[in-house]
Amino acid sequence: MENGGDEEEEDDENIVGPSQESFSLTHNELQADSGASDVGIVESITLKNFMCHSLLGPFKFGSNVNFIIGNNGSGKSAVLTALIVALGGTAQATSRGSSLKGFVKNGECSADVSITLRNKGKDAYKPDVYGTAITIDLRITREGLRTYKLKAKSGQIVSTKKEELQFILDNYNIQVNNPVTILTQEMSKHFLHSKGEGDKYKFFMKATQLEQMKEDFVYIKIAKQGINDKLEQHGECLKELKVKKEEKEDRYRSLASLDDMQTKLEELQKQMAWVLVAEMEKDLLPLREKLQSDQQATKKFDEKVEEWKNKVADAELKFKQIHNQLENITARVQELQPQCAQLKAEASQRNNLLKSAEVTVHRCKTNLRDLETDKVQLSSRIDELKLSISQIKGAESQAREDRIQQLQNEMENLAHQDSTLAQQIGQYQQASQHAKDKLSTLKREHDTLQRSISGNSRNLQTMEASRSNRMRRFGEHMPDLLNSIQEAHRRGQFKERPRGPLGYCISLRDPELALPIEICLKGLLQAFTCDNHEDERVLQGLMANLFRVGQRPSIITSSFLQRIHDTSRRGVNHPDYPSVLQALDIEDPVVANCLIDQKTIESILLIKNRTDARRVMQGGNPPRNCIQAFSADGDQIFTNRSYTAEQTRANYLSGDIEEEIRHMQEELDSQRAQASHSQQQIRRVEEDMKQNDSLLRRTLTEQKNTKERVRKLQMDLTELQNVEEPQSEDLKPLEEELQDIIGKIASKQAECVEARTQAAGLKASYDEAEQAYRKHKEQISAVAEEADVIKEDLSKTDQEVVKCKHHKKHYEEKLKTHLSNIQTLKANLDGREQELRTSVEKAMEISPERLEVGRTAKSTAKSLDSEISRLKFKITTQQDQQGDREEIIRQYQEAVQNYKKMAQQMKGLTNFIRTLNHILNERLKVYNDLKRFLSARCKYYFDTLLAQRGYTGSMTFNHEREALAISVQPGKGDKADLSDMRSLSGGERSFSTVCFVLSLWAITEAPFRCLDEFDVYMDMVNRRISMDMMLKIAASQRYKQFIFLTPQSMSSLPESNLIQILRMKDPDRSSNFSPLGQEEAEQH
Repeated sequence: MENGGDEEEEDDENIVGPSQESFSLTHNELQADSGASDVGIVESITLKNFMCHSLLGPFKFGSNVNFIIGNNGSGKSAVLTALIVALGGTAQATSRGSSLKGFVKNGECSADVSITLRNKGKDAYKPDVYGTAITIDLRITREGLRTYKLKAKSGQIVSTKKEELQFILDNYNIQVNNPVTILTQEMSKHFLHSKGEGDKYKFFMKATQLEQMKEDFVYIKIAKQGINDKLEQHGECLKELKVKKEEKEDRYRSLASLDDMQTKLEELQKQMAWVLVAEMEKDLLPLREKLQSDQQATKKFDEKVEEWKNKVADAELKFKQIHNQLENITARVQELQPQCAQLKAEASQRNNLLKSAEVTVHRCKTNLRDLETDKVQLSSRIDELKLSISQIKGAESQAREDRIQQLQNEMENLAHQDSTLAQQIGQYQQASQHAKDKLSTLKREHDTLQRSISGNSRNLQTMEASRSNRMRRFGEHMPDLLNSIQEAHRRGQFKERPRGPLGYCISLRDPELALPIEICLKGLLQAFTCDNHEDERVLQGLMANLFRVGQRPSIITSSFLQRIHDTSRRGVNHPDYPSVLQALDIEDPVVANCLIDQKTIESILLIKNRTDARRVMQGGNPPRNCIQAFSADGDQIFTNRSYTAEQTRANYLSGDIEEEIRHMQEELDSQRAQASHSQQQIRRVEEDMKQNDSLLRRTLTEQKNTKERVRKLQMDLTELQNVEEPQSEDLKPLEEELQDIIGKIASKQAECVEARTQAAGLKASYDEAEQAYRKHKEQISAVAEEADVIKEDLSKTDQEVVKCKHHKKHYEEKLKTHLSNIQTLKANLDGREQELRTSVEKAMEISPERLEVGRTAKSTAKSLDSEISRLKFKITTQQDQQGDREEIIRQYQEAVQNYKKMAQQMKGLTNFIRTLNHILNERLKVYNDLKRFLSARCKYYFDTLLAQRGYTGSMTFNHEREALAISVQPGKGDKADLSDMRSLSGGERSFSTVCFVLSLWAITEAPFRCLDEFDVYMDMVNRRISMDMMLKIAASQRYKQFIFLTPQSMSSLPESNLIQILRMKDPDRSSNFSPLGQEEAEQH
């Protein structure tokens, strides 16, 4: 191969390359131009669940020089691997695995890579479609499948085909499998340690795309061989055309008897006429049978219509009975109202009497106080007179007078004490009655609150259990019931699997409508539906194992249909408000049909605002087919009445279970606090009652003792007063007046006691009347509650009437349609029979006698028609052969023309092959010239780059053996012989590899270039020199993008706005997964 080497030396002398000074750019020159590339460069890249990284990026790349630095395991090579795979490269090309599924992170189902390429300038790819950037989204599944999404700048998906990606890469001249475009660490290592000259030659061929050109030439040769094969096929076809031409010539020689064929043709035509009649008669038979079957089915439709008429009558009768019950209860309420008013008036009257008695007691007290004042004044006057008389009278008389005065004072004090005690007794009795009433009210409220707390506690437990299983919201045993149903269905105990609970099988389109829908459906939310009664009995048995009697979910039995009822005619369709059916998402037609049949949900509107609901329903023109409406608060509105909902929150259909649990817990805490407060109030009232009763008993005892003392004092006073004593004439009138006042006082005291007693009686009477009024009022409330239950039954019965009328109307319409179909079938049958008669008449004209044709393959109308056509064609052909020879000549000329045309095509293909051989030889010559030219340029750039380090070397190409020999000598070339790269140190070998790669960069084109850890085997000197050379190359190619991956810090790089450093975060060695890699960019 020495001659080949000589040729390359001559080529080197003729090539004019850049001088060595072209690589001696300064830092100022690096800063001089900040122009950015237009097309094909990588703007950003993002990795998710790729290899061992949960998230890397997004990384924003600069338009010229980019360094990705970081320690081992931080994700540098993962970024390069993702770039290769996302741009269509295979797993083997990455040297990181044999299959794409190996790139999906452990524990994840897929990996995602997103790359954005710049799309500006004159070479932009479909800029009107993609804009200034193209984003390539790649997803790799755990099974190793790869899917693409090609997006425009706006984010719109333009294509998902890999062919479109290939067109984009071809437009940008991006070759991810080309080591000059992307040089991975493994490929660089393989090149460094490669011992064969053939491997280096293949590297050169692949980098310069000469290998692709070589493969294209091989493909052209294969295609040429295919054309030669096609030429041989045309030769065979030409022989066939020649035979066909000869056959046309032989047609003159064949003649046949036309009379026999004409007779046979007439016989076939007669058979054809009667065969058509027989086939029409055969076609009429199913129509007659269908008409007879439909006429018999009419009876079933009549029975269905009659059945639903009876059900409508029964439902209307039941509605009337319940309505009468409601009217009777209303009448009872009306009858109780006057008595209630009378009791109220009587209680008011007794209250007035009580107040009047209390006024009398007060007046008596006032009069008694005045009399006491007069008594004191008169006694004082008498005492003064007695003082003067006492000087005259003896000691005994004076002692008696003093004793009388003492007794009178004591009686007076006891009278005051008795009055006070009577007043206290009245107060204690009134307080005791008030405490009893209050205690009764508090106990009733406490019992109601305890029942509510118990119910809410059960609901809260159900909701908390439904956190992990929503089914538990419909009952604690509902999941077990569903499991039993599944097991029974698996064993074949059900003909059709029951559906339920129905509330679990539906979902809301608008969560705000949960409360009205739940109030509308009520018990149906926990109900089940079965296809037949046998399935119902099996389901009842399963429920008996889990639920007590009275707590089992209801079961609705109706035949299952696999499509939803057509409600377009009977359903309500409002432009602003949805029906219950429209507000629900129901996937199972069986569930939808059950709700339609049971609640006619297609005829119930949902109107959030209560005012709007009343305006729509009670405005005089309700929507067509609408029977009722519900507001967002659950209020039920009919055209002539409305009911307020007692339920305030949805228990089964609410979406946010945590929010419901929180509200329920708050409500339960509030009720428990109220219950505790109520219990404390009850205890306080009971303690007050005990204390009040004790005081009352003590006061009654004290009053009794006081009256007994008054009686004894009165006896002593009477005895002393009966002692006769001479009195002074002046004292006698005064004493008489005093006795009169004392008598008045005693009378007034008795009157006061009587007034107090009367007031106490009136108080008891008033309390009795008030209690009777309250009991009567509670009786009216109980009757009203009974009326509410009957109202609910009336509403259900009203819905049942509507449902029965709906079914009756449905079957009446089906009967009407059935009768219409029968009439249409009769008309069709009459028309077909008329056509049959016409066909018989035509057949009689052709053959008066009916021909009975056997049922063979030859007796069908199709076969007879084919035979008649064949005979006609044969007759016509024979007639043409005998009478019109021009047609035969024309056919012959056409055959000759086809033959000549094929011969001409073969001649053209032969010329094409000859021209293709000439062009292929010329292209091969140009290909060899280009190969020598590129190899010479590569040698020149390699020598120039080595010289910057002070190295000498040679690069010898042998294209015939496909070998490339590279020899490098550190130091001056005059001092030592050249040696193979394998004899160099690791750093020198890496530096030589960089020179070789940079030489290939100089003779190839690509929008971006990537090097992975290019300096891993270099010492500091070689690394710095290599870095300077690459930066100078980048500065001279400012419209190209360069991406370098290295574990070095790159702190010694010159400052330039063309250089961007992306620093990866250090890996977390303490866990089994890689931390999030986040971009940390530094501009230099």
